[in-house]
Amino acid sequence: MEKLLSGAGKLGLQLSSEQLQQFETYYRELIDWNKRLNLTAITDYEDVQLNHFLDALTVVLAWQPDKGDTRLKVIDVGTGNGIPGIPLKIAFTEIELTLLESTTKKVAFLRHLIDQLKLGGTEIVAGRAEEVAHDSRYRESFDLVLSRAVAPLPTLAELTLPFCTVGGSMVVHKKGDIEEELRRASQAIDTLGGRLREVRALEIPELPDQRRLVVIGKISTTPEQYPRRPGIPKKRPIS
Repeated sequence: MEKLLSGAGKLGLQLSSEQLQQFETYYRELIDWNKRLNLTAITDYEDVQLNHFLDALTVVLAWQPDKGDTRLKVIDVGTGNGIPGIPLKIAFTEIELTLLESTTKKVAFLRHLIDQLKLGGTEIVAGRAEEVAHDSRYRESFDLVLSRAVAPLPTLAELTLPFCTVGGSMVVHKKGDIEEELRRASQAIDTLGGRLREVRALEIPELPDQRRLVVIGKISTTPEQYPRRPGIPKKRPIS
């Protein structure tokens, strides 16, 4: 895990030998299950270190939990193969992590992976964001909401901001020129109780392809009718 170790150092993270072994296990399980499931198109050892694990850890440039604060709650919406939530949990064991995924086979992989990595304080929820966000156990319950490669921002805002507590943050990974996407998402973000805080370019040599973190703060409660029923946020984004 030399590439990951080097890149994490540039983020100000010092990974222990135990943490590096967890990432090794993560890689092996991901590649093994990928033979049966469509978990990732990225399978090269170094590419996974950089484009999955290190990319996930870049969240720390926008948000870091206070050491020892076990009350911090994080949710990864549409987590798929566990990115970015699980790498963040490996690096910050004290956070309480929820992984939300609607595909049954991917949920099975996540349950197996969490067991192999021996990650405590991690819950896996099987379901769609449009429905789970109306469950009082999860609605506006998280300090940090994560999502990567799930949907364009106008749709993604509706799928994620209802999970975020007022005063919390949503951090989304994006690539390339996103000015138009941000413009189209502005109404949805406002409607759902958010406010764009910053767009941070990732200036890391290992990740050269115009990667950005979009950081949205939650400043007011999301109206109870959102998110709308499954499929509607994608078909008819708030505008």
